[in-house]
Amino acid sequence: MSIAENYNKLSERIKKTADAAGRDPGTIEVVAVSKTVPVERIAEALDCGIKIIGENRVQEAKRKYAVLGAKAEWHMVGHLQTNKVKDALTIFSLIHSLDSPHLAQVIEKSADRTVDCLIEVNTSGETTKYGVKPNELISFFESIQDLKKINVRGLMTIGPGWAIEDAENSRSCFRMLRELRNTIGEMHHRDLPILSMGMTSDFEIAIAEGSTMIRVGTALFGPRV
Repeated sequence: MSIAENYNKLSERIKKTADAAGRDPGTIEVVAVSKTVPVERIAEALDCGIKIIGENRVQEAKRKYAVLGAKAEWHMVGHLQTNKVKDALTIFSLIHSLDSPHLAQVIEKSADRTVDCLIEVNTSGETTKYGVKPNELISFFESIQDLKKINVRGLMTIGPGWAIEDAENSRSCFRMLRELRNTIGEMHHRDLPILSMGMTSDFEIAIAEGSTMIRVGTALFGPRV
Protein backbone atom coordinates (compact mmCIF):
# COMPACT_ATOMS: atom_id res chain seq x y z
CA MET A 1 0.00 0.00 0.00
CA SER A 2 1.00 3.62 -0.51
CA ILE A 3 1.94 5.89 2.38
CA ALA A 4 -1.39 7.68 1.97
CA GLU A 5 -3.27 4.38 2.27
CA ASN A 6 -1.16 3.39 5.29
CA TYR A 7 -1.83 6.75 6.93
CA ASN A 8 -5.57 6.46 6.40
CA LYS A 9 -5.56 2.94 7.83
CA LEU A 10 -3.47 4.06 10.79
CA SER A 11 -5.83 6.98 11.45
CA GLU A 12 -8.81 4.64 11.39
CA ARG A 13 -7.16 2.29 13.88
CA ILE A 14 -6.31 5.18 16.21
CA LYS A 15 -9.89 6.47 16.06
CA LYS A 16 -11.40 3.04 16.66
CA THR A 17 -9.13 2.38 19.64
CA ALA A 18 -9.63 5.83 21.12
CA ASP A 19 -13.39 5.61 20.75
CA ALA A 20 -13.42 2.24 22.50
CA ALA A 21 -11.41 3.72 25.37
CA GLY A 22 -13.68 6.77 25.61
CA ARG A 23 -10.91 9.07 24.45
CA ASP A 24 -10.72 11.86 21.89
CA PRO A 25 -8.59 10.66 18.94
CA GLY A 26 -7.44 14.24 18.49
CA THR A 27 -5.49 14.05 21.75
CA ILE A 28 -3.19 11.34 20.36
CA GLU A 29 -0.23 12.56 18.31
CA VAL A 30 1.57 10.44 15.75
CA VAL A 31 5.35 10.54 15.54
CA ALA A 32 6.42 9.09 12.20
CA VAL A 33 9.65 7.23 12.91
CA SER A 34 11.72 7.58 9.76
CA LYS A 35 14.87 5.62 10.55
CA THR A 36 16.42 4.56 7.17
CA VAL A 37 13.45 6.08 5.30
CA PRO A 38 14.47 8.23 2.27
CA VAL A 39 13.68 11.94 2.32
CA GLU A 40 11.27 11.57 -0.60
CA ARG A 41 9.07 9.16 1.34
CA ILE A 42 9.16 11.35 4.43
CA ALA A 43 8.01 14.29 2.29
CA GLU A 44 5.17 12.11 1.01
CA ALA A 45 4.11 11.39 4.59
CA LEU A 46 4.12 15.10 5.39
CA ASP A 47 1.87 15.70 2.38
CA CYS A 48 -0.56 13.16 3.84
CA GLY A 49 -0.87 15.05 7.11
CA ILE A 50 1.99 13.81 9.27
CA LYS A 51 3.35 16.70 11.35
CA ILE A 52 6.03 15.10 13.53
CA ILE A 53 9.09 13.18 12.37
CA GLY A 54 10.99 10.99 14.82
CA GLU A 55 14.61 10.05 14.25
CA ASN A 56 16.83 7.58 16.12
CA ARG A 57 20.21 8.91 15.05
CA VAL A 58 21.43 12.49 15.05
CA GLN A 59 23.66 12.17 11.98
CA GLU A 60 20.86 10.72 9.87
CA ALA A 61 18.49 13.40 11.13
CA LYS A 62 20.94 16.16 10.15
CA ARG A 63 20.94 15.03 6.52
CA LYS A 64 17.16 14.89 6.36
CA TYR A 65 16.66 18.13 8.27
CA ALA A 66 18.89 19.92 5.77
CA VAL A 67 16.33 19.08 3.08
CA LEU A 68 13.00 19.18 4.91
CA GLY A 69 13.76 21.55 7.79
CA ALA A 70 10.75 23.43 9.13
CA LYS A 71 8.26 21.42 7.09
CA ALA A 72 7.99 19.14 10.13
CA GLU A 73 8.45 19.10 13.87
CA TRP A 74 11.43 16.88 14.74
CA HIS A 75 11.69 14.58 17.75
CA MET A 76 14.67 12.56 18.98
CA VAL A 77 13.24 9.13 19.79
CA GLY A 78 16.44 7.07 20.03
CA HIS A 79 19.20 6.94 22.61
CA LEU A 80 21.00 10.28 22.66
CA GLN A 81 24.77 10.10 23.04
CA THR A 82 26.26 13.00 24.97
CA ASN A 83 28.70 13.81 22.16
CA LYS A 84 25.74 14.38 19.83
CA VAL A 85 23.82 16.75 22.11
CA LYS A 86 24.92 20.03 20.47
CA ASP A 87 23.85 18.86 17.03
CA ALA A 88 20.64 17.39 18.42
CA LEU A 89 19.65 20.72 19.93
CA THR A 90 19.76 22.38 16.50
CA ILE A 91 17.22 19.90 15.12
CA PHE A 92 14.86 18.48 17.72
CA SER A 93 12.06 20.25 19.57
CA LEU A 94 11.45 17.29 21.89
CA ILE A 95 13.88 14.70 23.21
CA HIS A 96 12.08 11.49 24.18
CA SER A 97 15.11 9.78 25.69
CA LEU A 98 16.44 11.69 28.71
CA ASP A 99 17.74 8.76 30.74
CA SER A 100 20.63 9.81 32.95
CA PRO A 101 21.88 12.65 35.19
CA HIS A 102 24.97 12.96 32.98
CA LEU A 103 22.91 13.49 29.83
CA ALA A 104 20.78 16.04 31.67
CA GLN A 105 23.89 17.96 32.71
CA VAL A 106 25.30 17.94 29.16
CA ILE A 107 22.02 19.26 27.77
CA GLU A 108 21.96 21.94 30.47
CA LYS A 109 25.49 23.10 29.61
CA SER A 110 25.01 22.91 25.83
CA ALA A 111 21.60 24.52 25.41
CA ASP A 112 20.94 28.18 24.67
CA ARG A 113 17.21 27.65 25.15
CA THR A 114 14.80 25.66 27.25
CA VAL A 115 14.76 22.07 25.99
CA ASP A 116 11.56 20.03 26.19
CA CYS A 117 12.34 16.46 27.27
CA LEU A 118 10.66 13.22 28.21
CA ILE A 119 12.24 10.94 30.78
CA GLU A 120 12.71 7.47 29.33
CA VAL A 121 11.70 4.74 31.78
CA ASN A 122 12.65 1.09 31.37
CA THR A 123 9.32 -0.33 32.47
CA SER A 124 10.01 -3.81 31.07
CA GLY A 125 13.25 -4.28 32.99
CA GLU A 126 15.01 -5.60 29.89
CA THR A 127 18.79 -5.18 30.11
CA THR A 128 19.01 -4.43 26.38
CA LYS A 129 17.00 -1.23 26.80
CA TYR A 130 17.93 2.21 28.00
CA GLY A 131 15.91 4.14 30.53
CA VAL A 132 15.62 5.00 34.18
CA LYS A 133 14.52 2.17 36.44
CA PRO A 134 10.96 2.69 37.70
CA ASN A 135 12.04 2.66 41.34
CA GLU A 136 14.63 5.36 40.61
CA LEU A 137 12.39 7.64 38.57
CA ILE A 138 11.19 9.92 41.36
CA SER A 139 14.72 10.53 42.67
CA PHE A 140 15.97 11.17 39.13
CA PHE A 141 13.13 13.60 38.45
CA GLU A 142 13.88 15.45 41.67
CA SER A 143 17.61 15.55 40.92
CA ILE A 144 17.12 17.58 37.74
CA GLN A 145 14.54 20.06 39.04
CA ASP A 146 17.15 22.77 39.56
CA LEU A 147 18.32 22.61 35.95
CA LYS A 148 17.11 25.78 34.24
CA LYS A 149 17.18 24.64 30.62
CA ILE A 150 15.43 21.27 30.92
CA ASN A 151 11.65 21.20 30.84
CA VAL A 152 10.29 17.73 31.58
CA ARG A 153 6.99 17.37 29.72
CA GLY A 154 6.27 13.73 30.42
CA LEU A 155 7.55 10.17 30.21
CA MET A 156 8.47 7.69 27.49
CA THR A 157 8.79 3.92 27.44
CA ILE A 158 9.24 1.07 25.00
CA GLY A 159 7.00 -1.98 25.40
CA PRO A 160 8.53 -5.44 25.87
CA GLY A 161 9.74 -6.97 22.63
CA TRP A 162 8.02 -6.42 19.30
CA ALA A 163 5.52 -9.27 19.14
CA ILE A 164 1.79 -8.85 19.57
CA GLU A 165 1.86 -11.97 21.75
CA ASP A 166 3.30 -9.74 24.50
CA ALA A 167 0.00 -7.86 24.81
CA GLU A 168 -0.43 -8.34 28.55
CA ASN A 169 3.18 -7.48 29.31
CA SER A 170 2.86 -4.41 27.12
CA ARG A 171 -0.31 -3.38 28.91
CA SER A 172 1.33 -3.66 32.33
CA CYS A 173 4.34 -1.61 31.17
CA PHE A 174 2.17 1.14 29.73
CA ARG A 175 -0.07 1.18 32.79
CA MET A 176 3.03 1.48 34.97
CA LEU A 177 4.22 4.51 33.02
CA ARG A 178 0.85 6.22 33.37
CA GLU A 179 0.78 5.55 37.11
CA LEU A 180 4.35 6.82 37.53
CA ARG A 181 3.43 9.99 35.66
CA ASN A 182 0.41 10.50 37.91
CA THR A 183 2.47 9.92 41.04
CA ILE A 184 5.11 12.48 40.06
CA GLY A 185 2.45 14.97 39.04
CA GLU A 186 0.68 14.68 42.38
CA MET A 187 3.89 14.81 44.43
CA HIS A 188 5.31 17.84 42.68
CA HIS A 189 2.11 19.56 41.51
CA ARG A 190 3.36 19.32 37.94
CA ASP A 191 1.41 18.84 34.76
CA LEU A 192 3.21 16.16 32.71
CA PRO A 193 0.91 15.92 29.69
CA ILE A 194 2.92 13.62 27.42
CA LEU A 195 3.00 9.85 27.63
CA SER A 196 5.08 8.64 24.67
CA MET A 197 4.34 4.94 24.41
CA GLY A 198 3.27 2.53 21.72
CA MET A 199 4.82 1.55 18.41
CA THR A 200 3.52 -0.27 15.34
CA SER A 201 3.11 -3.59 17.16
CA ASP A 202 1.45 -2.28 20.31
CA PHE A 203 0.14 1.28 19.87
CA GLU A 204 -3.48 0.22 20.30
CA ILE A 205 -2.70 -1.22 23.73
CA ALA A 206 -0.79 1.96 24.57
CA ILE A 207 -3.70 4.19 23.55
CA ALA A 208 -6.05 2.15 25.72
CA GLU A 209 -3.66 2.75 28.63
CA GLY A 210 -3.44 6.50 28.09
CA SER A 211 -0.74 7.17 25.50
CA THR A 212 -0.79 10.71 24.12
CA MET A 213 1.99 10.14 21.59
CA ILE A 214 2.67 7.01 19.55
CA ARG A 215 5.87 6.35 17.61
CA VAL A 216 5.20 4.39 14.42
CA GLY A 217 7.40 3.58 11.47
CA THR A 218 6.38 0.32 9.81
CA ALA A 219 2.64 1.08 10.04
CA LEU A 220 3.22 4.19 7.97
CA PHE A 221 6.25 3.57 5.76
CA GLY A 222 6.02 -0.22 5.45
CA PRO A 223 8.70 -2.76 6.41
CA ARG A 224 12.26 -1.49 6.46
CA VAL A 225 14.51 -2.85 3.75
